[in-house]
Amino acid sequence: MDNELQTNYTTEQTYHSIRHSIVSAQRSMYTAVNSAMVTAYWEIGEQIYKACGENDRAGYGKKLLQYLSAHLTTEFGKGFDESNLRKMRQFYCAYPIRDTLCPELSWSHYRLLMRIPNEKERTFYAEECAKSAWSVRQLERQIHTMYYQRILASQDKPLVAAEIQTTEPKPEYEKIIKDPYVMEFLQIQPDTHVYEGELEQALIDHLQHFLLELGRGFSFVARQKKFTLDGQNFFIDLVFYNYILKCFVLIDLKMGQLTHQDLGQMQMYVNYYTRELMNEGDTPPIGIVLCADKSDAVVKYTLPEDNHQIFASKYFTYLPTEEELKRELRLDEFQKLDE
Repeated sequence: MDNELQTNYTTEQTYHSIRHSIVSAQRSMYTAVNSAMVTAYWEIGEQIYKACGENDRAGYGKKLLQYLSAHLTTEFGKGFDESNLRKMRQFYCAYPIRDTLCPELSWSHYRLLMRIPNEKERTFYAEECAKSAWSVRQLERQIHTMYYQRILASQDKPLVAAEIQTTEPKPEYEKIIKDPYVMEFLQIQPDTHVYEGELEQALIDHLQHFLLELGRGFSFVARQKKFTLDGQNFFIDLVFYNYILKCFVLIDLKMGQLTHQDLGQMQMYVNYYTRELMNEGDTPPIGIVLCADKSDAVVKYTLPEDNHQIFASKYFTYLPTEEELKRELRLDEFQKLDE
């Protein structure tokens, strides 16, 4: 019995020792990539600032960003659109002295810090973040709960400082593959296998093929279409363009029970496409939310607020019906993949 206990103890020790080596290696790799990425983005921001001066939205500055975005995206993929290039320029303006950058902080940390207009407050959060090894989520929570103001006013500063570990515990490590900014920097395509389980992946694959085979004017545009608002990333499962209706068709798949937040999020997607990506002559985008609940497949269509009945009747003619979409989900068959 003693030998068995000793063997179990040794086995457990060996496992934890190996696990520690893996976690340390992942952390070192993540830190090295983030440090290189932050340095590169600072240098890009510096060069853009020196080339276009104070205003990057007028005259030469706007043309320069358009040129850089087109060529860099062609060569290095996503991550170098005009919006991101402006972020890099903003990064340089917020931290014009390179030596003030903290190697412990990632690009995701700095995207949050740049939104703080007060320089003293921004510096405070950067220093505290590096010293306390806050995750991105911890930093975001501290900013939103006005940690800077609270710590200045508090008589018990250690208690306030320790509060974050209770309200937002820091994960032991952050897996590199889950950071979309790192993936873009390394030119790793954000394939849906990274973000979705096997069941959801199979359903998205099938729906994509179904809509293209259905015809009725569907043309495939993108899957896991990413866009960023105020530093927060959003991914639309499938995007099509219907050349008969002359509009984008956005599809999102939810594996659990459909909620009002899901519909609100799709309405936000529709609004974004309406304001940012509609072409001249297009009709307003259409959003479809599919809920692949195991008991029933609920389908919801999200129409623009200014939608007219005439367009609605035409829309129902060319889009798949609710019954067709329910049938194509075929959850019982796809459930085998999940098992």
